[in-house]
Amino acid sequence: MSSLMKEMYAKTILLALLITVLGTSLLGSQTPASAAEQTATTAITSELEGAADINDSTKLAAFIDGIMNVQIENYKIPGAVIAIVKDGKTVLAKGYGHADIEKGKPIDPDTSLFRIASTTKLFTWTAVMQLVEQGKIDLDADINSYLKSMKVPDTYSQPITMRHLMTHTAGFEEGGVGYQITTDPAKLPGSISETLTKHRLARVNPPGEMMSYSNYGTALAGLIVEEVSGMPYNDYIQKNIFDTLDMKYASVQEPVQTALKPYEVTGYARENGSYVTQPPTFEGGFRPAGSGSVSAIDMTHFMIAHLQNGRYGDKQILKPETAELMHSPAFIFHKGMPAMDLGFYELKINGLRIISHGGADPLFTTELHLIPEKQFGIFLSYSGGEGSLAAMGLTKALLDRYYPAPEVNLPPMSLTPDESLQKYAGSYQFVRRNHTAIDKFYSFLAKMSIGVAGNRLTIGSGSEQQTFAPIGDDLFQNEEGNLIAFRTDESGKVTHLFIDFLSSEPLERAPLINQTKLWFPLLGLSLALFLTVLIGFIYRRRDIKAMPAMQKWAVRLSAVTAGWAIATSLGTFVIVLNMGLVDRLSRITSSLNIFLFMPVILIILTVALLTFSVLAWKNNYWTLFKRVHYTLIALASVVMCSFFYYWNLLGWQFG
Repeated sequence: MSSLMKEMYAKTILLALLITVLGTSLLGSQTPASAAEQTATTAITSELEGAADINDSTKLAAFIDGIMNVQIENYKIPGAVIAIVKDGKTVLAKGYGHADIEKGKPIDPDTSLFRIASTTKLFTWTAVMQLVEQGKIDLDADINSYLKSMKVPDTYSQPITMRHLMTHTAGFEEGGVGYQITTDPAKLPGSISETLTKHRLARVNPPGEMMSYSNYGTALAGLIVEEVSGMPYNDYIQKNIFDTLDMKYASVQEPVQTALKPYEVTGYARENGSYVTQPPTFEGGFRPAGSGSVSAIDMTHFMIAHLQNGRYGDKQILKPETAELMHSPAFIFHKGMPAMDLGFYELKINGLRIISHGGADPLFTTELHLIPEKQFGIFLSYSGGEGSLAAMGLTKALLDRYYPAPEVNLPPMSLTPDESLQKYAGSYQFVRRNHTAIDKFYSFLAKMSIGVAGNRLTIGSGSEQQTFAPIGDDLFQNEEGNLIAFRTDESGKVTHLFIDFLSSEPLERAPLINQTKLWFPLLGLSLALFLTVLIGFIYRRRDIKAMPAMQKWAVRLSAVTAGWAIATSLGTFVIVLNMGLVDRLSRITSSLNIFLFMPVILIILTVALLTFSVLAWKNNYWTLFKRVHYTLIALASVVMCSFFYYWNLLGWQFG
C-alpha cells in the first residue's frame, strides 16, 4: 500500500511533519521512547568515539544493536531488519525480534520476507527504465499511445507522459476509500486494468505543474509495463529484476508464491499490551505501487545494482547512462531544495544528497536510502509498532555517526521587514488529496499553518514552534538545517509550500472554504442553535400543545431537524474519521453506509424547514423574535447541508 497511506494518510504525514520536518529530533525528548533511544545512541557513540569507519562491521553492528534493541522495546515493534551496503559490498545485515512470535521464529535477514509497501515502486520504475533503454517507451510520449485496455481522459490539452508518472506530476487526485486494499485473497481483482478502469481518478491539475504522490499513476505505469512487454507485471519483475539480481526471496505476487509463504513475516497489532496477529493486506490491481515482499539480503543486491549504475556482479539491469538518468533530478520545486528524480525522491540530510523511497501499510514500515557519492545504501523494515518513527530515528542516528553534518547556524537576523514575510503566512493543504469522492473529507483536518514572528517564519505553536530564517529567494532555514521553500505565481502571490524532509508531499495555499477556521465557527454556531431548539422544545411542551396545528408541526419539525443534524454531525467525526485504515481502504462498512444516509434525510428536513420559515413570516406565526430564531435554525441546517455537500459526504460518493 502506498506511503500515503502512511498513515490513512493525512494523520501520519502530519505526525512525521511535526516530529521531523519541524526540527524536533527523533532522538530527542519528544516521547519517552525517543528519549531512551537518544540515551542508547549517545552511550554507544561515546564508547566508540572516533570509530566512524562504516566498513568496521563489528563496531557498526554494536552501534545498530544498541539503537534497535531500544526501539524494539519502546516503539513496541515485533520484528525489524536492517541491511547496509558500501562500495558494492554488504557490511551489515541483521534481524531483530521475531518473524512469528507464537512459534518463536527469529527474523532472518537472508530469508524473512517483509512487506515493503510503496518501496515496491522502485521495482516498477526500474522496469520502466529497462523498456526506455530498449526503445519501447519514450519518457515524453503520451501514455495513451501505450495503453491498450484503457485510456486516460483528455482532461487537459497536455497529455500525461511516463516522465509525469515517474515524478508524480501527472495531476491525478488521491483516492482509495473502499477499494485500494483487501485482506481477502479471494477478492483480489483479475487484472491491473480492471481495477484502474473501475476506479478512475480525476485529473485535477495539468501534468508537469506540481507533484502529487500517486499510487494510481504508478499502477498505470505497471499496466504499461505489461502491455508494452507482453508479460504480466509479476512475471516481468520476476524475470528481469529478481532473477537477474539473484533475489530468491523476493516477490510482487499476491499472495506470495507457495514456496515463499513459510518465510513471510507475520504482521501484528498491539492490543491490551499484547501482540495480536493481523491478516496481511493486498494491493490487488494497485500491486505495481505496493505489493512487494522481500528479504533484506535480496534488497542489498538491488541497492548495489543502483549504486553501481545498474550492475550487480556480472549482471546489468540498467545501462550506466540509463541508471544515471534515473538518478538525476527530473522535477525541481525550488533550486535550493531536494528534487524528484525518475522514481526516486531526494532528501538532504547532513549535507548529503540521498535518493530514497519508503513505504508503509498498516503492519509494516520500510525505508530505502542510497547515497551515490558515498556508494552507501541502507534498507530498513519494521513490522508493527511505531515503525515510521523508528526508521527515521535510526537513519538520522546512523548518518550522524558515520556522515556527520557540518555545523549549521541560524543565519544572522535579516533586516527583512515583517510585512514582506506576511505573504507567506497562512494555511496550506497537501496537494495530494481527493476532490470528487468521500475521500475528500480526510483532508479536512490536514493543514499546516505558517506564521510570522519578528523577521522569521514559524510553524507550530508553544514548545513545538519552529522558527525559519530567510536565506534566499523564497527559501528559509531553521537551526537544525531543515529547509522550507515557497513557490509564487507570475504576480508574486505565494501558491505552494515545500518542506525538504517531506519532499514527496508538497502543499498548496488552502482557500478559506477548505479551512477549519471557516467551518468550525459555522458548525459550532449551528450546533448551538440546534441545542436551543431542543432545550426550548422540552421546556415549552405545554405552549406547543396549545398552538394551532400548522405552528405545532413547524415547531416539531425544527426539533426533529435539530436532533437529526446534531446526530449527523457527530457521526461525521465519530464514524468517518475514526474508521481504521484497513476498514477505510478495503471496504465500505455498514456503519458508513448508514451514516451517509443521514445527510440525505437532513436535506429533506431542511427543505421542509425552509418552507415552514416562509409560512411563519407570511402568516405571522409567533412573535418576531421567535420567527427570527426559527429562520436562523433553518439557515443553520442549510450550513450543515452545505458542509456535507462540499466535503462529499452527501450521499454515497465512492471512487
